[in-house]
Amino acid sequence: MTRALLLSDSDDVAILIDPAEAGEQVRDTTARDAVRSGHKIALHPIAAGAVVHKYGQSIGVASRPIAAGEHVHSHNLVVGVHAAGTTPTASSASAEVSRRMPHSATFDGYVRAAGGVGTRNAIGIIASVNCSATVVRRIARHFEQRVIPGVDAVAAFPHASGCGMSKTGDGYETLQRTLVGYARNPNFGGVLMIGLGCEVAQIDDMLGAFGLSPGVRLRTLTIQQAGGTAEAIAQGIAIVEELIEEAARDRRTSCSAAELVLGLQCGGSDGWSGVTANPALGVASDLLVAAGGTALLSETPEIYGAEHLLMARAATPAIKRALEARIHWWEDYAARNGASLDNNPSPGNKAGGLTTIFEKSLGAISKAGSSALNGVALYGERPMARGLIFMDSPGYDPCSATGQIAAGANLLAFTTGRGSAFGAQPTPCLKLASNAKLARAMAGDIDIDCSVVLDGVPIETVGRQIFDALLATASGRPTKSELLGLGENEFVPWMLGAWL
Repeated sequence: MTRALLLSDSDDVAILIDPAEAGEQVRDTTARDAVRSGHKIALHPIAAGAVVHKYGQSIGVASRPIAAGEHVHSHNLVVGVHAAGTTPTASSASAEVSRRMPHSATFDGYVRAAGGVGTRNAIGIIASVNCSATVVRRIARHFEQRVIPGVDAVAAFPHASGCGMSKTGDGYETLQRTLVGYARNPNFGGVLMIGLGCEVAQIDDMLGAFGLSPGVRLRTLTIQQAGGTAEAIAQGIAIVEELIEEAARDRRTSCSAAELVLGLQCGGSDGWSGVTANPALGVASDLLVAAGGTALLSETPEIYGAEHLLMARAATPAIKRALEARIHWWEDYAARNGASLDNNPSPGNKAGGLTTIFEKSLGAISKAGSSALNGVALYGERPMARGLIFMDSPGYDPCSATGQIAAGANLLAFTTGRGSAFGAQPTPCLKLASNAKLARAMAGDIDIDCSVVLDGVPIETVGRQIFDALLATASGRPTKSELLGLGENEFVPWMLGAWL
């Protein structure tokens, strides 16, 4: 018998652990097609127009009659109709929220005088505008081959925006939150922000809006005032040398895990992501919240169709309404741009067994465990509360992670089923594989193989392993992506608004 996993007694489909050939027995039915591992097979006949359930929730409707044992995928399953806060005839969302016992956990971090605790001690060179992109890159390149005791990295953060935009509205406000958020991230021991001088995104205005001013650890420079490109590069190198001298004096001390802000990410998902890696990360997220820390769930288009489960966990009615408002914003945003939120999943997601955005979203939100939802934040906005927070962002991983780091994330955890080559500066990223094949094929990128869940290892056990690895990473143990030197090109601020 081909092994297949049933996630809920109310499900209409099972997920194949092993690939099936036509005619092979799968649970109580017989496979009518050759079906790959991670894909779905119908357990009984499903009528055209009937809702199809997985995880005990709707993942869409049958576009034609589906026979028992048939492969269930894009050729016979569509997303159906969605109304914010519900899915078509979805099972009632449980309002029960995890009540894990509070516990203490510690890591060794850098306590910052300006607030927060760093898990890394990096120097950031941030462009306020694309016009200063070459200068920030050239300054960072000067330090590229240099090993600096006590300093983890000297990293450049160029981007494609900063001018040709209105100084009011979503575009400017989002960029401002992102750039200032990076400047405030505790993983930096020093920051140099560089502009051209005449751009819309004026450095002093942006810093002042958040109550920041230049000082020993936060320096500024404009190319025009410096006297041109070569002069700005020379002055920038000298400033970074001074920042390095300051940061090199910093030392790690024992800190509560309550100081950790964990960005939850998934990318290149497959049919196993929502079964192994995502729920295991959800356990780790719950453990962090129980220790007083913060977990940031993001990627709004990838909770679409499953947001009712998060709303049921909202700590207050206002938080529920705030999440619903973000869903409505995305529906309008997609419609204005001639897109559909069901354009997600990607081709790679579908090749891995995911069919509709509802199915993908139900697996994606399991990264957030079962804690109460304590807040909803805009992209790059620092949360006002601790615990589980939803931060609005696109589903594009580098852009979403950029927003989380701007919001204060000093640690990232990234699940993947198809494989992802992602890392970030200045925040270390722990990579979690959903299946053993990927863990073997991309061993140089993957930190933890979560596929052992399919062999009977409890989700709780794997979640605890992830939590312990997060604490070790926060204390300085390098991740695979750090060892590969990833993160130099993954700074991708969300670009909104009109370009003028």
